[in-house]
Amino acid sequence: MNAAPADQIRLLDVQALDVRLSQLAHKRKSLPEHAEIDSLTKDLTQLRDLLVAAQTEESDTAREQTKAEQDVDQVRQRAVRDQQRLDSGAITSPKDLENLQREIVSLAKRQGDLEDVVLDVMERRESIQERVAELTDRVASVQSKVDDATARRDAATQELDAEAATATKERTAVSAAVPADLLSLYEKLRVQQGGVGAARLYQRRCEGCRLELNITELNEVRSAAADKVLRCENCRRILVRTAESGL
Repeated sequence: MNAAPADQIRLLDVQALDVRLSQLAHKRKSLPEHAEIDSLTKDLTQLRDLLVAAQTEESDTAREQTKAEQDVDQVRQRAVRDQQRLDSGAITSPKDLENLQREIVSLAKRQGDLEDVVLDVMERRESIQERVAELTDRVASVQSKVDDATARRDAATQELDAEAATATKERTAVSAAVPADLLSLYEKLRVQQGGVGAARLYQRRCEGCRLELNITELNEVRSAAADKVLRCENCRRILVRTAESGL
């Protein structure tokens, strides 16, 4: 394959832009904010799960408290009714009076026990409410950190995307000036050779594989026509000669 020396050198410009685009893509993918957001998101998920569990427990305890308070109220009302019956003097039977008095005493004890239950539930609920408040604050704090990291990631991504768009536009313009057959070979080799399809021969060394050409290879390069498209004997990339090739 033959191509004008200027076209071959222009291919190096395409290669440089491809390397730049690859670097930008890698940098975009490797932004530290990605790992930061992933870590914070995991923490946030765990905290939200804990918060939901605490809120559920608080709700269950609230119902338990309501039920305990209702039980106390029922016993209190019954005790009031019994006391009113006792005070009314309507019951004259000694046995009935004794039973009623015994029931009033029993209800008083029952009310005291139930009030202790209410206090216990209230204390547990208060502790759970404090836990809910703490977790709510922690969720808000971590969410703020996620938002901050996301904003930083988006800003960095936007900047990198803008650079990539500029480089892509420039690559399109430069590659349009490269002969189609030369560009096709380059694209094929670029895929095969890890993103580098053309390399400069600099000071007798291929910048693609970093190996120095031996004397035989150098003589072949020296004797080749200026428009001949050469390939590195070691890495098979397109080898582009320049004024700094050391020939």
